[in-house]
Amino acid sequence: MQKLVRGVHKFQANYFAKHKELFHQLATGGQAPETLFITCSDSRVVPHLITSAAPGELFILRNVGNVVPPYDPANAGATTAALEYAVCVLNVANIIVCGHTQCGAMNALLDPDRLRELPYVSRWLRHSARLRDLIATRYTHLEGDGLLTAAAEENVLVQLEHLRGYPFLARALEEQRLQMNGWVFKIATGQVFDFDPESEEFVRLGEVKSAPPPPAVR
Repeated sequence: MQKLVRGVHKFQANYFAKHKELFHQLATGGQAPETLFITCSDSRVVPHLITSAAPGELFILRNVGNVVPPYDPANAGATTAALEYAVCVLNVANIIVCGHTQCGAMNALLDPDRLRELPYVSRWLRHSARLRDLIATRYTHLEGDGLLTAAAEENVLVQLEHLRGYPFLARALEEQRLQMNGWVFKIATGQVFDFDPESEEFVRLGEVKSAPPPPAVR
């Protein structure tokens, strides 16, 4: 706790002191973030650090496994409320679903025995239960960290699919007021991979694909 208190003092003496005008604008003008960033509660994933975003730039939704429950108006919870507020009130232009490597939630989905003593986590992860079938069907050749990374990637795609089922979000996508991306953060290297719909692969963010060589002249 004392470390956190010292951190608050350091923040006030350094970062806040240098950015007083920014915080004044945020306090008086409200927030206008461009991006809703949906990610895991894992302490190793720090959205502002990964993206170098300033205060006020990201509207962040965090939960175990960066899960978006399928649309169900009769059982809407905190995640649905955050989505609605971000899209309908803040008018965010981007939604990013960001998974990560070595994710405990993915480990639990692959090995349900880990959830025997965690009934609430188990209930929450049922929203991604079909991920087990995807992994069992497509990734029989993988194991260990490779399998866990594949699970994190597929989980991001499942959540993007769930998002498209929300009427207010589907409408924003159709009107081209909103775009969505799926990311995976690799903790060990700091790299971020973005899903490319054309290649159907996760490509390192910022990586420029080389153009194919011109045909040979005959």
